[in-house]
Amino acid sequence: MPFLKRHLVKIYVEDPGGWLPGWALVLFGLGLFLLVVWLLSLRPASFPSQFFSFVRSRARLIRPEEVRVRFEDVAGVEEAKEELREVVEFLKDPQKFARLGGRMPKGILLVGPPGTGKTLLAKAIAGEAGVPFFSISGSDFVEMFVGVGAARVRDLFAQAKKHSPCIIFIDEIDAVGRHRIASAGGGHEEREQTLNQLLVEMDGFESQDGIVVLAATNRPDILDPALLRPGRFDRRVEVPPPDLKGREAILRVHARRIPLARDVDLAVVAKSTPGFTGADLANLLNEAAILAARQGKSCVEMEDIEKAKDKILLGRERKGIVISEEEKQLAAYHEAGHALIAYLLPGVDPIYKVSIIPRSHALGVIQQLPIDERHVYPKDYLLKKIMILLGGRVAEEYVFGQASTGAGDDLEKATEIARKMVCEWGMSNRLGPLVFPHREPYGYPGRDFADIRAYSEKTAREIDEEIENIIRKCYENDRELLSRHIKYLHILAETLLEVETIDGETLKNLLSDLKPLKNVRFS
Repeated sequence: MPFLKRHLVKIYVEDPGGWLPGWALVLFGLGLFLLVVWLLSLRPASFPSQFFSFVRSRARLIRPEEVRVRFEDVAGVEEAKEELREVVEFLKDPQKFARLGGRMPKGILLVGPPGTGKTLLAKAIAGEAGVPFFSISGSDFVEMFVGVGAARVRDLFAQAKKHSPCIIFIDEIDAVGRHRIASAGGGHEEREQTLNQLLVEMDGFESQDGIVVLAATNRPDILDPALLRPGRFDRRVEVPPPDLKGREAILRVHARRIPLARDVDLAVVAKSTPGFTGADLANLLNEAAILAARQGKSCVEMEDIEKAKDKILLGRERKGIVISEEEKQLAAYHEAGHALIAYLLPGVDPIYKVSIIPRSHALGVIQQLPIDERHVYPKDYLLKKIMILLGGRVAEEYVFGQASTGAGDDLEKATEIARKMVCEWGMSNRLGPLVFPHREPYGYPGRDFADIRAYSEKTAREIDEEIENIIRKCYENDRELLSRHIKYLHILAETLLEVETIDGETLKNLLSDLKPLKNVRFS
């Protein structure tokens, strides 16, 4: 500006004005806002449903005619089915219970490992009762926006009341029902608000409303206690993995859709699949059907089921991998060491198959199948299990004079068993029948799930020494057994190098003149 004045430049300032004064702009904005509000009030079924759809429940409503699952389609969980039949009777005739002053539990928690049929059971209840079925996952409630989860919970129960009697099924409820803990963020997080709203809603409706809340989880230990108290989820139904009879019944259910050859014995298949859940057994028959179809067969044979089982339990064969003779020999002696120790020890699970065909990430495998269902494991059995795991490593060192990386997984499993024996199962003679947890159950205020040991440094050293002592004694026992029966170790290894796979009967024939031990002492 001074520069312009020195050069006598004339400056003119004019008001630009415009077609709309400032106060008019304010009125225009206010009028536009009122217009939008008026339009929303005129069309509540259009704009709000689109504009606020993110706060509505994402539960999928399945009509009674769409639910085709019945109790006869669920096998292997007979005790759970019997307990849940009461829910069906209540939904069909609520007055039957009300006449005597009784009420049905508001919430039923289905607890069990993955794949045991919890979701299928919930659908079967809805199918038997012929009522609508609302299905939602616990993670569908939680969003990044605070308050959205609570709004979805309110909307879900509002919809359920309109369709009562009905069933609300919340899968993986631990995603929203975790134990509330004190944290730096306080108790106003989105997940906790959602949980609080769920607690309020379950308290707000009566059992006579005809709404039953079913929830499934495989982590009941982390659920909030307020969720499990009477009046909310006051009934807990265990859905465990099936036993021998249950596995056979599940196989027969899934075999309805699959043409089986005459040589297929489902009782034998059930006996050879301990620990399999319903989902595992369905996958087994599906894999067998795929293998049979790939070979152009008209039905599934026992051979296909055996191959599918090996693929699931042992991993897929790595046919393209090139293995040197040195590695193949090392793998043969490693697996022979496992097999010989398992054969010699009394009271262990019998050997089903030994193979040096590369599968998954291993150059060889050994498979044992229990004769009977085991629910508890004595200390003697666990020590023998550690000896079998260490047998491959001991055989490598005894024959080749050095160890290899092939025993890494075996050492990890053996160490974990020894740690649990000392820290969780009270099987240490030195430390006694005590439990030494790694973490506090729920942490301390401001230190969520902090790694805090509930024992002293001296006890920690004793735990380490005791774990080392268990592994060392089992290792020495293995070395003594293999040195006394080294001839049979060579026989097994040479046979594996020749045929690559040995089944249980062949193993017994190869070691027919060797008698298993009557007992093993663990000092």
